[in-house]
Amino acid sequence: MLTSLSIKNYALIDILQVDFNQGLTIITGETGAGKSILLGGLSLILGKRADLSALKHKDEKCIIEAVFDVTNYQLENLFKQLDFDFEPQTIIRREILPSGKSRAFVNDSPVNLSGLQVLGNHLIDIHSQHETIQLVNDDFQFRVIDALAKNEQSLDQYKKTLTDYKSSQKAYDALLKFQAEALKEQDYNMFLLTELQEVNLKAGDLEELEEQYETLNNLEEIKQTFESADYLLNDEQLGAINSLTQLKNNLQRLAKFASKYEDLYNRVGSSIIELDDIYDEINTLQDNLDLDTGQIDEISNRIDQISSLLRKHHVDDVLKLIEIREELSKKVTDTENIDSELLRKEEEVQKALQDLNAISKEIHDKRQSAIPTLSKELEKILNQLGMPNAQFQISLSLSDTFHSNGKDTLQFQFKANKGGHFNDLKKAASGGELSRIMLAIKLILSNYVQLPSIVFDEIDSGVSGEISNKMGDMMLEMSKHMQVFTITHLPQIAAKGHNHYKVFKEDVGQVTQTSLSKLDHDARIVEIAQMLGGEKISNSAIAHAKQLLN
Repeated sequence: MLTSLSIKNYALIDILQVDFNQGLTIITGETGAGKSILLGGLSLILGKRADLSALKHKDEKCIIEAVFDVTNYQLENLFKQLDFDFEPQTIIRREILPSGKSRAFVNDSPVNLSGLQVLGNHLIDIHSQHETIQLVNDDFQFRVIDALAKNEQSLDQYKKTLTDYKSSQKAYDALLKFQAEALKEQDYNMFLLTELQEVNLKAGDLEELEEQYETLNNLEEIKQTFESADYLLNDEQLGAINSLTQLKNNLQRLAKFASKYEDLYNRVGSSIIELDDIYDEINTLQDNLDLDTGQIDEISNRIDQISSLLRKHHVDDVLKLIEIREELSKKVTDTENIDSELLRKEEEVQKALQDLNAISKEIHDKRQSAIPTLSKELEKILNQLGMPNAQFQISLSLSDTFHSNGKDTLQFQFKANKGGHFNDLKKAASGGELSRIMLAIKLILSNYVQLPSIVFDEIDSGVSGEISNKMGDMMLEMSKHMQVFTITHLPQIAAKGHNHYKVFKEDVGQVTQTSLSKLDHDARIVEIAQMLGGEKISNSAIAHAKQLLN
């Protein structure tokens, strides 16, 4: 429920601060006093787009803040979905800056307008004559029927199943398209794959082949170099190993004289060990040079083959060719296995379709059961509101199309008078009749679902006498379950309220501004008497006002 509202620098309002209570709250005031300004400010709290022209003082920012007690609304999950900070006493603030920019905050955290609008729909329902247009909308009519049918969980399951069905169908269609395209490319992909598989590529193949080719191509030079190295290292007279061995023997005699000579001796010994190792390595490499020079053509051809594949596939190394081979292998395998995958996907689609039809039928049946109750309650309430011959003919039929809320198509027909014909609501009901039907629907819904606070903006226009008295009683009945505000010009309704506020204009200096005042019992008598008889209050008007209040 709305517990407080403050408005600063908005339209004709300088500063306004007001607290609200539960029950039925009445707001009255002369035409043009500023009741629409209050609704405009409240609409900003609910996410309506801001207008710079709303600023009273163009060089100051406008601030509108509302506090809502959401303790009993079960909105924690909604706050979580919107990524808003949840507080039992939730504060919503809108700011319109002189630059024209607008900002919104929920519990002091900045939020976007789309999220604020979603939250606002769960906090306050502002209902004016214009809002009766909802009545002729299929979505609204379905929401009313579903509330009585207690279809909330079934509709949630339906929406989830519909999402699953669409996802499965989309995947199936994509697989069909893939199959059609893959079959066209299958022969070519198979040719490319066979070509790559025959080469039997491994990482490092090209580098290894190029080394082998260079070795074979320069085999004589390599052999001569190794023979020369063998002579230089191991010749009995001039070989480096023998020379170093003699040097080591000579230094051995000096090693015992000083540690620096011993270090020199050890270093020469290490060099001999290293040279021995080099010599052994050269001998090993010489032994492995017994290669078949006839292989050079074979290796050259394989290098050319790999290079050609690199150019063909527009890549620069063998690893990427291997990746292409694996991708082609997967494409070929997928194409070969696509029939079984298609069958699996088709079964998945059919299962989702079966589930969807089952839950659609469940929703349909529950709606069918609720429709007689809705028609009966509407006709009963409208009878009290001066429409004794009002009748509804509401029918459902299952279609072949899955809509967002089931497979039903809805005919919501109405006739107001005896001898008349049933017709669509928007054609059969006048504006005043639509207002009364909407009030009846809101009254019915308040007994089935937890509605947010509701504001009736002159919903009583065009009615008077006993009918207005009945409308007041209905709003009073609704206020047992929810917080109800009504903006009215009718004293019969104004007298029903638990709380009464008056909107008025006053001149402060050279400026006119709108204010809001809560009326005590005596002030309510005066206000209702003025609503009954005008500015000049008669004793009979006072008496009548007291009678209404009592």
